[in-house]
Amino acid sequence: MTDTRRFSGVIAPVVTPFGEDGAPDADRFIEHCEWLLDDGCAALAPFGTTSEGNSIGIDEKMELLEELVDADVDPKKLMPGTGSCSVADAIIMTEHAVELGCGGVLMLPPFYYKNPSEEGLFRFFAEVIEEVGDDALKVYLYYIPPVAQVGFPLSLIARLRKEFPEVVVGLKDSSGDWSNTKAILDQNPGFEVFPGSEVFLLDGLRNGAAGCISATANVAAARIRQVYDNWQGPDADRLQGEVTALRKAIQAYPMIPFLKALVAHYREDPVWAEIRAPFTEMPAEDVAKAVQQLATDHGFRLRFDRTA
Repeated sequence: MTDTRRFSGVIAPVVTPFGEDGAPDADRFIEHCEWLLDDGCAALAPFGTTSEGNSIGIDEKMELLEELVDADVDPKKLMPGTGSCSVADAIIMTEHAVELGCGGVLMLPPFYYKNPSEEGLFRFFAEVIEEVGDDALKVYLYYIPPVAQVGFPLSLIARLRKEFPEVVVGLKDSSGDWSNTKAILDQNPGFEVFPGSEVFLLDGLRNGAAGCISATANVAAARIRQVYDNWQGPDADRLQGEVTALRKAIQAYPMIPFLKALVAHYREDPVWAEIRAPFTEMPAEDVAKAVQQLATDHGFRLRFDRTA
């Protein structure tokens, strides 16, 4: 059977490097993106939560995306975050991604006003889709209730799919609730569903998920990819147990600062630890202890001179 999915496998929501001047660093960004694709990622999702996407300006995001495509990263492997509380901003960023040839966009709901009606959420996405007005547009809904506190009820997913069947093609579920992910999978056969953590990767694949979009793919894509590649094999549960243990060890620390600290440590490049407010860098002594713990307990280390 032919696989018609546009995206599948392990996808990284790419951490965003900032230079000493505080601006996004395109050279470091491109280098990391290329390494991720070599390390096991099938695609990249820049400007998501892990990317500090809501701390980066529209112009900054569009410029980084252009730099990435100009560096010959295949735009079909890009699923940039274009969601915004402003429908006008969401249209601008989504249209730009489509013009660059991106394979899809990952869209947060408008999250500032809490408890919006389902009708209001539908109108928001409908306006973006209709204003962009391009058959090439593929929208992946981004469900992250622990942060956004605005979600996608099953009825809204069904309505968007019915109204825009060729556009609304998938969803990232960062609820952390497997029962929710399974309900989406059960009610939406053929929908490209990605758990937001590799903890749920094997269960997801066994129930029709397309892969995972996970923060820790920034530093563990090769390990996660082993689960994806071998999910029907005899070692699947063992491999899943190993990546689950590593994920839990990493998420015991502030996720975004720690991921950037790990990259900074193993690249021997302290600029990588730079982070935008309201986040703050991890104290150096905490980073040193955490790096040692991961190495001792999980055999974890990063090699940037070659793929893992």
